[in-house]
Amino acid sequence: MNQLAESSSEAPFHCPRAIFWTAFLVRVAYIALAHTYRITPFNHHFEFGWETGRVAASVAGGHGYSSPFSGDTGPTAWMVPGFTLLLAGVFKLFGIYSSLSAFVILTIDSLFQSLTVPLVYELGARTAGRRNALWAAWIWALYPGIMQYGVKWVWEMSLSTMLFAAVLVLGMRMRGTGATPPKAHRVRDWALFGLLWGAISMTNPTLLLMAPVEGIWILAGLPQLKNLLRGSALALLSAVLCATVATPWVIRNEMVFHAFIPTRGNLGAEAAMALAPGNYGLPWGATVPTVEAAPEHQLYARMGELAYVRMRGEMAKQWARQDPARCLKLVLLRFYMFWVSVPHAGSGQPAAEAVRESAHCLGSIAGILGLILALRRRLPAAGLFAWAVVLLPSIYYFIIAGSRFRYPLEPIFAVLTVYLFQQAEMRWGFTIPGLRRLWRAS
Repeated sequence: MNQLAESSSEAPFHCPRAIFWTAFLVRVAYIALAHTYRITPFNHHFEFGWETGRVAASVAGGHGYSSPFSGDTGPTAWMVPGFTLLLAGVFKLFGIYSSLSAFVILTIDSLFQSLTVPLVYELGARTAGRRNALWAAWIWALYPGIMQYGVKWVWEMSLSTMLFAAVLVLGMRMRGTGATPPKAHRVRDWALFGLLWGAISMTNPTLLLMAPVEGIWILAGLPQLKNLLRGSALALLSAVLCATVATPWVIRNEMVFHAFIPTRGNLGAEAAMALAPGNYGLPWGATVPTVEAAPEHQLYARMGELAYVRMRGEMAKQWARQDPARCLKLVLLRFYMFWVSVPHAGSGQPAAEAVRESAHCLGSIAGILGLILALRRRLPAAGLFAWAVVLLPSIYYFIIAGSRFRYPLEPIFAVLTVYLFQQAEMRWGFTIPGLRRLWRAS
């Protein structure tokens, strides 16, 4: 009887399967018809996964977890292993840098995006209702700005965003967001919470900024002291499990580099590139040149990654101390580009660039306005969404700007954008022709 009641209470949060299948089939069709699996062989296929592709090729070729740029430069901790090892497995089965491997990994990325559909639906249903959930899920399924990271990019964004959306949904279930009983006292939920954050740490460590925030948010929803004490103990268990997932990687780095590297080991080099005198705030290519004859590449290979990154980190500190005003200017510029869009002046397609930049900027405006409205009207989980919007972009303001770095926020922005327009419709009678008919048909 209890199981039946629980199933009934969860029913409004189940996404129609048609949206998932539409998302997946449209993506696979696009990969096949647009030939996005035909990745350019320029620069020894570097655009096939960039540094991740290089390390995956090294693993698949039997040379170990090494060489993120070109040539044999020795062991690396430049990239965490989550997506890298997945790509290495694809290379091993279907060929290193082959078109078939490209088709397979892009299809897998598209599957990750499609599996995010029911998560977006549940985020919307638990916060703003089923109508919001349906529109947010359809936006996620069909919006080209979201699709591009599944059908064109060989990178971790689709996987890490799916995991992040999953841990947000799990947190809402545990806290009881959306008129369901809180479940934060269940061991299995806290265990899954820790395992998901552990998987995220090995896929996109930047997202870990939200782990303690979400844990505290869940505990804050427990009204009784007894539940709070039990929840705190289970939260500690969750942290242990998260660390356990990362432990093999930490041990490997200790054995190889004789240093504690919990996630990625490239921060010093990236910071130096961000603050270098010739950097004007725009994104760059590879942090280390991929041309083996380049002096910087030879220096990296000769010193070894750990010593090179430490040396570059000291240079970054020196530049920051010498000209703090310039550093602040670069941070503000990257803040602007993160939300407004990064210009691609040399694309040769000004009309397409104008559309791309406008879409990115409007997405930011709609998402942020929706968040402000949600906070004012105390929408469930609005505070959690706000923390994500504030924290997750913060490191990119100091290092690099890029449209793809906003991608983990897109599930939240899909919900908030729909909420913004729903409230506009209710207040001012704003509507789009056919919108109500489509909603009723859904």
